[in-house]
Parts: sequence; C-alpha cells; structure tokens
Amino acid sequence: MSVNFLLLYSKSNDETDNPDDGTVQTSYYCTATDTISTMQHFIDNLNFNLIILRTEHGDAAPTIVQINHAAANLLGYSENDLINQPLERLFATPNGLSLWQEAIAKITDTNSENSFEAELITKSNISIPTLLSVSAIPSEAANKFTDSILLIQAIKPGNDLFAMRRVVEQSASAMMITDRTGRIAYVNPKFTELTGYSSCELLGQNPKLLQSGKMSSKHYQAMWNTLITTGEWQGEIQNKNKNGNVYWVYESISAIKNTTGEITHFLAVEEDITHRKEVESALMESEKRFRQMAEMAGEWLWEQDPKGYYLYSSIAVKQILGFSQEEIIGKHYTELLTAQDKKTQTLFAASHQPFYALINHYQHKNGQQVLTESTGLPIINAEGELVKWRGVDRDITARMQFQDALIDSEKRTRLIIESSINAIVLMDSYGIITDWNHRAEKMFGWLHAEAVGQRLDELIIPERFHKAHRQGLYDFLQTGDGPILNRQTEQVAMRRDGTEFPVELSVSPLKLGNVYIFSGFIHDISGRKAAEQQIRQAQVNLAIAQNEIKIAQQIQATLSPSAAIKSNKFEITGFCLPANKVGGDYYDYFFRNETQLDIVIADVSGHAIGPALFMVETRSAIRAQNNHSATPAETLSVLNSFLFDDLNNSDYFITLFYLQFDINQQQITFANAGHPTPLLLNQVNDRCKELDAEGLILGIRKEVFFEEKTLTLAQGDVILFYTDGLIEAENTNQEFFGLERVKSVLRQTAQQTPQEIIEALLLALQQFGERTAFDDDITLMVFKCR
Repeated sequence: MSVNFLLLYSKSNDETDNPDDGTVQTSYYCTATDTISTMQHFIDNLNFNLIILRTEHGDAAPTIVQINHAAANLLGYSENDLINQPLERLFATPNGLSLWQEAIAKITDTNSENSFEAELITKSNISIPTLLSVSAIPSEAANKFTDSILLIQAIKPGNDLFAMRRVVEQSASAMMITDRTGRIAYVNPKFTELTGYSSCELLGQNPKLLQSGKMSSKHYQAMWNTLITTGEWQGEIQNKNKNGNVYWVYESISAIKNTTGEITHFLAVEEDITHRKEVESALMESEKRFRQMAEMAGEWLWEQDPKGYYLYSSIAVKQILGFSQEEIIGKHYTELLTAQDKKTQTLFAASHQPFYALINHYQHKNGQQVLTESTGLPIINAEGELVKWRGVDRDITARMQFQDALIDSEKRTRLIIESSINAIVLMDSYGIITDWNHRAEKMFGWLHAEAVGQRLDELIIPERFHKAHRQGLYDFLQTGDGPILNRQTEQVAMRRDGTEFPVELSVSPLKLGNVYIFSGFIHDISGRKAAEQQIRQAQVNLAIAQNEIKIAQQIQATLSPSAAIKSNKFEITGFCLPANKVGGDYYDYFFRNETQLDIVIADVSGHAIGPALFMVETRSAIRAQNNHSATPAETLSVLNSFLFDDLNNSDYFITLFYLQFDINQQQITFANAGHPTPLLLNQVNDRCKELDAEGLILGIRKEVFFEEKTLTLAQGDVILFYTDGLIEAENTNQEFFGLERVKSVLRQTAQQTPQEIIEALLLALQQFGERTAFDDDITLMVFKCR
C-alpha cells in the first residue's frame, strides 16, 4: 500500500525550540510517496511528536498504527507499547475522543487540518496539556479505512502564545490578518461565520472579495492612505457575504510592524453592526414619515416638556396662530392663551391626566382670537414620572361660528321639526332629553312635558341596551368617536306600555362651548322582519361573551414569567398554549434567595374570568410568601387556608404542585395538592420518575396534610411540569394523548434545551390531534439541571 502525505519541517532564523513552553514553531509543505516501511522510518527520525492513526469504516474509535520516538518518549512509552492500541487510551478526560471526532469531521480535503486542545495521560499516569493537530492521509483503501496524522505539541503553564490563540479563536469579534500586500493570512472562526466563507476559501485572497460594491473607491483609498500614514484606521464598512447578502461592520485596522519598524501585516477586528444599522435606518425613515405627515396635516401637532414648554411644533402652527415653528419652540403654552383660559388650562396640565376635545382660546399673532379643539396625552415612564406631553390642536374657529349661526336659526327651523314625519329627540351629554317633537309623542306615547328632563335610555331604550348606550356616550365624550353617529342605523326602541319595536336611527353630535348636544331622528320600521331583531340580539350577546374571554386571556397572559432563566447550574422555561375557552392554568418560577429557586404550576377549575381571577389571587399569595423561609408543604398549607373560603363559596378548586430547588446542593423539595405529577427523567438510566406526594387539592377541606419529599438531581436531569390539558387532549378518534406519549417524547428530546423540548411536545401533540387549538389550556414547563 502506498501513502501520499504532505510534510515539511523547517526552522527560520527567528524560530527555535522553546524549552520553557515546550512548543515548536513548525510549517510543512512537501510531498512524498513511498511504502509504509519507508514512511515509518522517516517518521521515527522526526524530532517532533507524531502518531499515525487508522479508523476502520463502521468504527468511530481510531487505532494507533505508528508512533515515532519523540511522541513515545513524551508519553513515557516505547513505540511497541502503543501499536494497535485505541487512541482513547491516551486521553486523560472522557471527552477527548469526541473532540478528535469533531476535528476529523471538519476536514474536507487532504490538505486541510484542524486543531484542538486536550489532556493526554502518560504511562506514569501524569496529565499533559497539549495542542493536537489532525490531518488526513489519502489512501488507496479509503473504502475500507481512513488514515490520519496526529501532531502533538505539549503546552507548558504560562504559555502566552497558546493563551493568545484561545483569545483569538474564541473571540466574539471577527478577526483577519493580511500581509502587507493585502493577501489574507489568517481568519478566526467568527470571521468565517460572519462572511460565510471557510478559512480555506479566504486564505491567500484579497479582502476585495468581500466588497459589496456599494462603497466608493475613494472611500477605500482614503482608508488605505490613513492606514499607511498613521498605522491605524477605524470606521464602518458595508461588505457582502458568500451568499450575496450585504452586512455592516465596524472595523478597526492596525498595522503590525517588525523590530525595524517596517509594516509586515495588518490586523482587522470587525464587529457586526448590521442590526444596529437597520434599526437606525428604520428610525430615520419613521422620523421622516412623521415629519412629512405633521407638515401635511392641517392640525397642529406639538410636544411639551413636563413644565409645559414646547419641545416640538408642526408647521401647521403658522397657519393656525401665525407663529413659525422656531417662534413656538421654548415658549410656555400659557403664553399663547387668552387671559380667560390661562387659569383654567393650567389645572389640566397640573393634573397629569389626559384631556380630550378641550376648547382653547388662543391669541393669534395678529391679535385675533382663535378657537381650537385640543387633545393631550401625558407620556409616563416606567417609574410613573411624567416625561412629556404630546397632543394636537384642531382649528375650530369657523366651525364654532357656524354652530352659533345654527343656534340662532333654531327658531326658524322649529316649525319644520314639529311637522316632521320622524320623531326628533334632542339629548345633552348627560343622556337627558332636552327636546321632544310631536311625532315623538305619537310614536312613544310620552307627552313633551313628560319626556323632557328624563333619561333617554330609561324612557325609550330597552333596559338590556342601557349599558351599551351609556358606554357609547362615555366613549364618544372621551375620544370624539362613536359607532352610530352621523349615520343611519337600525335600533330597538320601547313604547310607554313596554312593547318593543324596531326603528331606524340617525344621531348627530353638536358641540356648544365645551359640551355636546345630540339630535336624533327616529323612524318606525316595525314592518321589518322579526328575525333581524333576533340576529342583532345574538350579536350583542356574542360580543359581550368575547369581551369577557378576552379579558380573562389578558389576565392569564400577564401571570406567566416573561423569559426563561438560564445559569451554569440549570435552565428553566415555560409556555402556555391558550385553549378555545379560557381556563385557569398558571405557572411561575422565581428566586426566593440567591441559592433557592421556587417553581409552581397550578390549574384552577372552570373557564373564563372566575378562574383567571383566582389565578391572580393564587399568584399574589405565593409571591407574598417570597420573603419567608417556607417549605413547599408549608406554602401549600398557607395557600389552602388563605383561599379556602373564596374557593368554597364559588365552587372552584385548585390543583397545584410546588417545588423548591437548592442550587448549591442540587436538591429538590416538593409537595403536591392534587396536581398531575411532574416527570423526572434521568438521562443515565433513561427512566421517567413521577414526582408524587400525598396532598388534597386546594379548596376541598380547611385542614389538609401535605406530604413533602426531597431528591438529589444529577447532571442532565430533566423535569417536565404540565397541566391535565396535555395528557387529556383528544384526537379525532376520541383517544387521549396520554402520559406514555409524553414520556416517549421527553426521552427522545432529553439532550435538547428546555425550549426545544417544549416545542417537540407541542409538535407531537398537534400531529396527534391534527389541529393547533384544543378545548383546554395546555401549560408546559421544563427544568434542566446542568
């Protein structure tokens, strides 16, 4: 059998063996083709440490087929001691073989090599830190086995060279070294990850390979001139990766000089700022759109600081008040008001409450009075402090003049109103009837004197619509928007004798000063089909039910932790898949102190708002115990006593599992109140243990004994917490998903992260049920010990 390999060992004038750190500066690049015996003789006479390995196909562990004198002496063996021995015998740690397998797997051709650090053990059982370099050897019998070369360099303590190598190789920044002419001589792993090119593809190339073509040649020339002149350059560069995608980096380039001061190489350190540039671009575009909209809008948009001084003003202020934007910025808003408004409007600002449709009287630059309708919102930060005001003023001077003229013409139109074939009813902003025409008397059975002064809803609106009517009136006064205003709608009205009938209604608001009046035109449409009335009522009921479910869903979503917890000791995360109906699932995890993590999962019986409120109460009670040194059993006892009366009176109950994890001792202590038992998977024996403890569900008995258990966890142990929605989910054949399917998925994904385990369970559940939504909430929480 002949073997082709590349090997050249040389020392330059500056390269010597270093007796302090045991390293040898080497390079190799020669070709030899010979028989095995000739190759072995050649290897034996090399003065650095070399091992030839062979891996039979189908066998992951390599065998030593040749070791030279230098390597044998380093390890304390004779050459014959290690021939045909597994490589694994030389590793001092269990992960040594897996590191070799990862290195050999990355080699894509015979001219490639890969290095890794590992500890080897000598014949006298002494561990030696080493840098191992792996290279493939081509062979005519490649279909039967694979040969490789393992080069060993011992690492002595305090070796700065190897420390620097680790820093560069593991750096989060992309690094590149070029020679003086610009040819790439080295790239670290982060650089290959950023560019998408392998080191083999980059070495020897010019960095122009990465240019995006979107930056001018003048930019690169200026960069090069600065670099040659000063020895360094910093700035932003837009490059293109192997897939053609453009990315941005902040690049720092430094010249590397020899002892005579001549530049020999250049070092480039790059930070990926693509996301930052995208955010900046989006922000600039958003700001541009906002400014354009503000300039185009006829309304005056403004911002004030907490004291009421203008920070921003749109260009519309020029049209409304005659002042330029520059003249407005820095002024206090009261400087623009008339004397009559200065005192009253100051009260609004001091209240820190939003105001809507507030009538302001401004003094125009030319002295005229200008009326505006003003809406302002306080901007509050997370600490509850007022940051600024943001608002809009709409010029209503002409509209107010028109309204005044309209009121003056009311007498002239009164006869027309009284002769109308429609009932005409006027109402103020409190819902009180202020006018009632003759047709209204005939339609509803109430005389003018009886109707005026009464609440409109209590007089002609069926009781079931009172709430909607009052809410709609309130919403309009707050926002200026109403769903039935200025349009024709069909409603249900009520006569004096209590009978109901359908009407066609048109309502228009009219603002007089700072108050509204509403004029309604009502036409009797009793001839319409009764089925339409039933459909409308059903839609109202559906909207009410959906609103309650939405409120409950929002309550449920706010109770869960916002993010996973990850540390070098453990990792935990959770997820709740909402059901078609809102349930009472709840999970939580939090640090009781620096050495203890509390974990809880619970399920309140029933659906909608009731269970959601009990979830809030339960969570509050649990978090209230955070500062007390209570065990799981003690916590459950306190919860049962605290919640018993509320649960008993409402016919609800709660299942709850409480676990405490001692981070230093790697121990768990838990108690259970009738909740489905969590599963503890030990990866060593691949078995699932149910974490069960005796205890009755909360809300059944006043006095309950809760059993408490303690276990010690091993590295890699996984605990799955879940609610009954998981195992009781059904498919189209009414089969339950069941606990055994849960255990099977958990065993298959135990090596993955908690988030990946949860995703695998949800995928298996959705495939089983052939749907993505289920009748009950499904809550999952996975804890993994590291």
